[in-house]
Amino acid sequence: MDFGGPFFVLSIIAISTFGWLANNWIRARHGYSLEDEWGGKTERKDSDEAKQLRAENGELRALLGKVDKRMQVLERIVTDKGYSVAAEIEALRDERSNADSDAGVPLDVARKEKV
Repeated sequence: MDFGGPFFVLSIIAISTFGWLANNWIRARHGYSLEDEWGGKTERKDSDEAKQLRAENGELRALLGKVDKRMQVLERIVTDKGYSVAAEIEALRDERSNADSDAGVPLDVARKEKV
């Protein structure tokens, strides 16, 4: 192979150009800033869609926080072994039965029914 011929020089230029294009394509695809010919950086501009997605993401994170707190309360109620919740429900039913005749089915707290 002749290392001084024009084919070798053109192939080096083609390989370098292809490598630069592939590098920029990969960087653009993954959101990194792009390099121009002189080594400077070109930052990617946020589109309206990206701004909307960020806002929606923030709202969903806030909602997830609220749901997590509710889940903790429900887990505490379900795993309450002292049956204090059952006693509170029974007390509320007793108060309601005084005001209304249709109070539902009372719990037998003395037998510690499984609710």
